[in-house]
Amino acid sequence: MNTDPISDYLTRVRNAVKAGHRVVEIPASNLKKEITKILFDQGYILSYKFDDDKGYQGSIKIALKYDKLTKDPVIKKIQRISKPGLRKYAGSTELPRVLNGLGIAIVSTSHGVMTSKQAREQKVGGEILCYVY
Repeated sequence: MNTDPISDYLTRVRNAVKAGHRVVEIPASNLKKEITKILFDQGYILSYKFDDDKGYQGSIKIALKYDKLTKDPVIKKIQRISKPGLRKYAGSTELPRVLNGLGIAIVSTSHGVMTSKQAREQKVGGEILCYVY
């Protein structure tokens, strides 16, 4: 049993990228599905598929994205910020900019899971889940 499912999700993606895998399979939850949708919308992954057949909540299959010429992964770093032992919250004015706007911060708000840029536009704060760049 994992004590932190989001950290497990990020670690599975990070390990698959470092190993050069094309596809990674992760146990699903609603929060993980929302994070996956954000990664797809921002162009960090190639595609995803939600399989509701396996297990209680199903699984997520993520096709990782690599550069066509250099074969380098698009996700350079994926880092957990708010942990169960120390939660990190930020108001709409204190939301972080990752790599001066080149990366994204995924934030869990009262309006759902979104990037820090979207949260700033909607003037809503929340828990900073992770950085991706």
